[in-house]
Amino acid sequence: MAGLIKREDIDEVRNRIDLREVVESYVTLKSAGVGSYKGLCPFHDERSPSFHIRPQLGTFHCFGCGESGDVIAFIQKMDHSSFTETVESLAARINYELHYEDGGTGPRREEYGKRQRLVDAHKVAEEFFRTQLASDEAQIAREFLNGRGFEPQAAADFAVGYAPKGWDALLKHLRSKGFVDEELKLTGMFSEGNRGIYDRFRGRLVWPIRDLSGATIGFGARKLYEDDQGPKYLNTPETQLYKKSQVLYGLDLAKKQISKTRQIVVVEGYTDVMACHLAGITTAVATCGTAFGTDHIKIARRLLQDDGTGGEVIFTFDGDAAGQKAALRAFEEDQRFIAQTYVCVEPTGADPCDLRLHRGDEAVRELIELKRPLFEFAIRAELKKFNLDTVEGRVQALRQTAPILAQIRDSSIRPAYARELAGWLGMNNEDVNRSVAASIKRARLPKNTPNTAGNAPGAAEAQEQPGSAFERPDKRDPVMRLERQALEVVIQQPHRLSEEQWQAFYEARFMAPAHAAVHDGVVSASAVGASASSWVEVIRDEVPEQLRSFVSELAVTSIPASDEHNLSLYCSDIVNGLIELQITHRKAELIGRLQRAEMEPEGEEYTQINRELMELEMRRRILRGT
Repeated sequence: MAGLIKREDIDEVRNRIDLREVVESYVTLKSAGVGSYKGLCPFHDERSPSFHIRPQLGTFHCFGCGESGDVIAFIQKMDHSSFTETVESLAARINYELHYEDGGTGPRREEYGKRQRLVDAHKVAEEFFRTQLASDEAQIAREFLNGRGFEPQAAADFAVGYAPKGWDALLKHLRSKGFVDEELKLTGMFSEGNRGIYDRFRGRLVWPIRDLSGATIGFGARKLYEDDQGPKYLNTPETQLYKKSQVLYGLDLAKKQISKTRQIVVVEGYTDVMACHLAGITTAVATCGTAFGTDHIKIARRLLQDDGTGGEVIFTFDGDAAGQKAALRAFEEDQRFIAQTYVCVEPTGADPCDLRLHRGDEAVRELIELKRPLFEFAIRAELKKFNLDTVEGRVQALRQTAPILAQIRDSSIRPAYARELAGWLGMNNEDVNRSVAASIKRARLPKNTPNTAGNAPGAAEAQEQPGSAFERPDKRDPVMRLERQALEVVIQQPHRLSEEQWQAFYEARFMAPAHAAVHDGVVSASAVGASASSWVEVIRDEVPEQLRSFVSELAVTSIPASDEHNLSLYCSDIVNGLIELQITHRKAELIGRLQRAEMEPEGEEYTQINRELMELEMRRRILRGT
């Protein structure tokens, strides 16, 4: 065994290595004063930077988690390497010859650190694959690249290679370079059978997957031959080096621009990364056979300097169902970022690679420029699930999309998107704002806390809620108050409504689920011809059981009128107010249809909608007596 590395050599390596350069391979740093830099800590997840370094002193320290040390300690913690392995790798970086105690010359190659041996094996394999791309057998691989718009120089820039069809081409090559089977088994580049190990990648186009430092730690391989029974893409399995949930393809090429522009573009495949970079989108990266997850977010945040002072994360997805699903999965992780998140989905479903091939580099750049907020995409995707031409569909859509708006971190733009949603749904701004506010309130409630939806603290209001589907409406809300008052009138004073008012009541839609259920009960009671003496009881029988006490409450609530004349005026005003509310709802619905659909200004549907809008406005003016 070789002796220990001499102390003076360790000190020399430590002094010669630039701590800032090393740390910036993993973390974006910004000035924190003279001779000091700070960034998001790579050892724990945090919102604001507490990780500081002083290159002149060769020291780092995190005020959040307490991790500290020199450049050797930093690399040890990041790469999970031993002290000796770390010093040897840093010495190799600066071409410094180490000396060992007792006249040793350092470990023999077969005794070299396991991690470094794995890295070396991948480096040799990458060179082998790249060389094979020029072989006669690899003609099919070159044609594949050419067919996707990648010239030989592009393949060279991204170190794309070819794995021969034989079972042991790579195996023989690595053995000839001094690697033994026991260590090759640990690389993930080989499979094992009854006769020993054999090449995992055969007859495939191969991309090297690198870590932040630029070291190759795995491969992604696409099949080229029809008789290949394997998956379309085959990646390195989990190894000591390769953790797919912590790796982003192209990050070694993109990290500097990500740090500089504070933008990261997440695409879906290796060829998409190539296409984006060649088109000038040099912040593009891709996951390696897995969804964009929590560990990827931590890496991205460190490079973006995601501390609330800017930055953007842009996802591109195919326009098919799988792409839509991937976008919504990304939205679920959105709250982990402080930076704004966006999505780009090409209308025809083309990915960046296809887009560049058929329409050129400019089309790829335009795709990224036309990004839209991820939460807007999530809202529109949710709206597609409902029939917005029906009242029920729009109400259900609002219930599903209001929580999405509630998640928008920037409260200053939330009202603008609430107005947009109101237009898409054809509803009043007030209806949407109320639902969003309720969603925000529910999100803030501790778990297992009953949601009283803004009840006043009176004895009746303090009772158990009628049911999860029938939360007690907030009487402080003007719309909720009018709906309740209208129900009080028709339950207590049904004979005071004119035939026209009854017809309008039948057709009315109530926003609160509890009110809507009671409305249906009133309509049913009227349909069966309930007598005056049984009116309230029939309504009670027609509503869900948990709302029967609510009907009784409506039936006994005091109506503010001092005499018969004022009672008639009050009832008429309330019902007319309900009718006017329905007119407002219908106008918003029609305007929403105009906004959702692209209609010819002279077309029949366009003319019909505008005619109905004019009729509704005339009816509203008649009710107001103007």
